[in-house]
Order: sequence, then C-alpha cells, then structure tokens
Amino acid sequence: MNVLSIGGSDPSSGAGIQSDVRTFTSLGVHGLTVVTAITSQNTVKFSKTESVSSSMVKDQIDVIFSDFAVDAIKIGMVYKSSIIKAIYSELKNVKAPIILDPVIRSTTNGSLIEKNALNTYKKLLLPLSFVITPNVSEAEKLTKFKISTKNDALKCALKIKDLGAKNVVITGNQFKKGHVDDFVLENTTHYSISGKKLQMVNHGSGCNYSASLAVAIAAGKSLRNAVKFAKNYAYNSIKNSKKIGKGVSITNYKKSEIEKSLSNSILYFKNLRNIHSLIPECQTNFVYSKPQPKSIHDILGISGRIVRAGTSVNVAGNLEYGASRHVASTILAVTKKFPLIRSALNLKYDSKIIEKFREYGLTVLSYDRTKEPSSIKRKENSSVLWGIKSSIKKTINPPDIIFHRGDFGKEPMIVVFGKNPSEVIKKISSIL
Repeated sequence: MNVLSIGGSDPSSGAGIQSDVRTFTSLGVHGLTVVTAITSQNTVKFSKTESVSSSMVKDQIDVIFSDFAVDAIKIGMVYKSSIIKAIYSELKNVKAPIILDPVIRSTTNGSLIEKNALNTYKKLLLPLSFVITPNVSEAEKLTKFKISTKNDALKCALKIKDLGAKNVVITGNQFKKGHVDDFVLENTTHYSISGKKLQMVNHGSGCNYSASLAVAIAAGKSLRNAVKFAKNYAYNSIKNSKKIGKGVSITNYKKSEIEKSLSNSILYFKNLRNIHSLIPECQTNFVYSKPQPKSIHDILGISGRIVRAGTSVNVAGNLEYGASRHVASTILAVTKKFPLIRSALNLKYDSKIIEKFREYGLTVLSYDRTKEPSSIKRKENSSVLWGIKSSIKKTINPPDIIFHRGDFGKEPMIVVFGKNPSEVIKKISSIL
C-alpha cells in the first residue's frame, strides 16, 4: 500500500512528514510525501516557518499521482491560503480517502497555519475529507464552541460536519478522570472510543494518530475499527516516548517481540524464491500467538493477506491481533494440545509439496473435509477447528504440516506450523 502525507517538515522528526514516514514504515506501508512548509523547530522551541510555493506543491502532487497508486491521503500542516487552494485544485477529483489533521499549533507553541487561512481551510479542505481528526483545542477553534461534555462534543462535531467533513473524530476529550475519549461522528451515528490517559507531555502523538488512521482506512477497515487501531497505535507511541533532545519527549512506536518476529519472517517469506507459486486462491496469512491463547484475539496476524501479484508477493494490510480467522483457528486448536506450537502459515495444496515435506522428515498430518459432519458445516467458523482437532487427535508428536484436499466449494490447503515464525520459514525453505 502507498499512503501520501501532505504537510510540513519538522527537522526533529517528532511531527510532520518525517513523523508520518516513521509511522508508515512501522506499519509496513510505503510513505509518499508532499512538503508544504519548512519549519525550524526542535523539542525545546519553535523558531521559524517558510512556505513552499503553491506551484511547487502542485508539482509534487502531480508527480506523485502520475507514478503511484495512492491508497489514502493524510493532510497535515498547510500553513497558508495559496497552499490550501493548490491542494484543493489537485485533489478535488481524487478518489483516495482523505484524512484531514487540522494542525494549528505545535507542541512547542509554534503557529502552523496563518490566521487568515483558516476560513479557506474550512471552505475548501473540509468538504474533501473522508474524516477530520481535530483535538479538542482544534475543534474549538474550527467551530468557536467550547467542549466540556459529550453533548458539547456532539454539537461541535455536527458543526464541523455541516462545514463539509463526511466524518469527524475529536480526540483528547477528558469526560472521565484518568481516561481520554475519541468522540466519533460517523455519518449520523456518534460514539466514543475510550482509553487510559498517560500523564506525559510528548511531541508527535497527533501525527501518529492521524497517520496510523490513514493506514487503517487504506487497508479497508471500518471507521470504528480504524479509530480503535489509531488510538492503540498512538497510546503505544506515547507510552514509549523517548527524551532524545533537551525538551519534550518524542513519541516512539515500539513493536513487541511477537510483532518483530512475525514482521521479520513475513519480509523473509516475501523474498523466498518462487514463493508466488505457493500462494493459494484465498491468499496467505501468517500468524503468531501469545503463549496459551484463549481466542483468536490473542493471535497476531495480517489484517489483509499476503497476496500474489503476478510473480511477486505483496502484503495487504498490517499486523493486528484477531486479524486472522482461519489460520489463527488452526493455531488455537493445535496449541491446546501442543503449547509450544504458536505460529502457522497457509500454502496452496500440491501433492508434490506434501511429498517434499515428508522427504525432509517432517510430521505430516491430514483430514478429510468430505467426512465433516453436517452439523459442523452449518456452524460458522467450526470447520477448521473440527478438521485440525480430527488430525491431531491420535498423534503424540506436534504436527509440522496439516493438509486437506478440499470439498465442494472449499479450496484444498496446506498449513505449516512451528514454535515461532522463523521455524515456519525454515520448514518452507526446506522444500523450495
């Protein structure tokens, strides 16, 4: 996936396009950028801003769209009216969802938009946005409403929607002590996503939030799930903030060991020789479980899939707990009997591949989907659990491979298991 960030440059990399690129990279998507302004700032102070010319902004957008498929666009700092007009003229007919982050002041108290540009901003950019993500202060400035209660937030969101935004997320509401709410107006429905408040000043959390929201929307998540994803991402980034300079801490997203291991193995898998030939019609997922998982929500997987595109392999989506259903269900069944087995990946069925696994000395098991009881077939999401449990029922050795030859409307499949993603990759590499 390609996600475009349009915004200002922050030399500290705490916010702005540098921060967005860090977020995109951490989530496994390619970040594209259009610079609107150059700021001179660090973690202590905000010094100076120089705008990029509107013609240069137009040219940057032109060259991006002439070469790349853009899956989502995040717009941050725009600074002045001429820049806003240039962005509008270039994006008014673009179909990619636009996530509008109305940055008005920096953490170090620098002005990020000229006063006389705010009306142009509201008139031209709000109607382009799929969703706008102001914090409480920014929402109040856009509407001149004071937010103290959920009802205030609703009034404010409705006013912003009247200005043209399709959906509104007001972040940073403190309706309950110790908690921070994101108030969401989605079409005509409103709700709040609540989380714990972290008592720390940081630089970059707003950018982290809107950039990760853009990635989630690009991946096809519903707005509710995208907001939850962005909130979790921003929380992690704030919690792991680093004091790199002399002033406020810079947000820092930190992957868990499970995420690191699975991410590295997915990258390795993508680059295996001729691996595209082993991707099934339903595509591939790769999962890694927490110890002793209770449900698929304890199992990390890809929110989309690993997909075949000609002779290349791409990852569509990002890593998320509960993202996989079928492959995660196989691990859920196997790990109950063999707790050390926590990772799995599905491959296209091929009898020659099965023989290669056997020749390599791996434990290969199978089940027959044509013998699946009709009561199981009628029960949603029960087929995989039935099949895996049937295949491991009598074995005392943990499986390396479990396969089935399919059934009417069911694609035949191979699932490779391991203690961790690296072991899964090692087994697949052995037959290539």
